[in-house]
Amino acid sequence: MEEINPWITIESHKIYENNWIGLTEHQVINPSGGKGIYGEVHFKNYAIGILPLDEEHNTWLVGQYRFPLKAYSWEIPEGGGPLESDPLESAKRELEEETGLTATEWIEIQRMHLSNSVSNELAIIYIAKGLIQGEAAPEETEELSVRKLPFEEAYQMVVNGQITDSMSVAALLRAKILLQEGHL
Repeated sequence: MEEINPWITIESHKIYENNWIGLTEHQVINPSGGKGIYGEVHFKNYAIGILPLDEEHNTWLVGQYRFPLKAYSWEIPEGGGPLESDPLESAKRELEEETGLTATEWIEIQRMHLSNSVSNELAIIYIAKGLIQGEAAPEETEELSVRKLPFEEAYQMVVNGQITDSMSVAALLRAKILLQEGHL
């Protein structure tokens, strides 16, 4: 099958914009020829995720209340990185801000689109190794709990549905495979 865009955009209007996202409404002709609207969320940052992994195969999770979910969430350290900057530099900053950890070794393990039916957000996930503990300095909007635990326990939290954040799920599943294959 050819990879041709079957959507026709008639016109587009910016509906909303802030420092992190923009929302555009498109008047379209859909692939079956019908008229419709399509809302698109444009992210102004990369989504960055970091799975810290020490020599004993411990990792760190960050817990916080997620406003859109109206629920508490355990996740790998995550944050945003400006599109015009190096994603790895953003990952280093986020890891230190949220956990106090710095790392001497970085491995990119995954790139993924988080909700490609309505958004162009690109996530980049790293494993951080060679960890050195320092002081965390979360942003003023973050009230975080940081938890060090065995990697296998974090993996079981995914299996049991206790971790539902998509970047965290992807990172922990991918790392499990890499560990089983002896690549980490």
